[in-house]
Amino acid sequence: MTEVRAVALISGRVQGVWFRASTQRQARALGLAGYVRNLPLRKVEAVFQGPREAVEQALAWCRQGPPGAEVREVRVSWLDADPALKGFEIRY
Repeated sequence: MTEVRAVALISGRVQGVWFRASTQRQARALGLAGYVRNLPLRKVEAVFQGPREAVEQALAWCRQGPPGAEVREVRVSWLDADPALKGFEIRY
């Protein structure tokens, strides 16, 4: 099965609400590789890699976020899969 990679920039109330930890749980449950990290200006970057359907599910989850989050916008860029990307981690 062909893998895809999506880079999502998520804005709104997405820091201080367990967004990264919740994203990691969702991604691991979907069997995805990648990472999630906080960015300046109260944004979160999430990189998801795996089967397109699973990546789409992760992106749909990001549009809602965990309880307490208020997602205003999710911008997605699609890239070729990176064979070096393994596991799903929180980056600091």
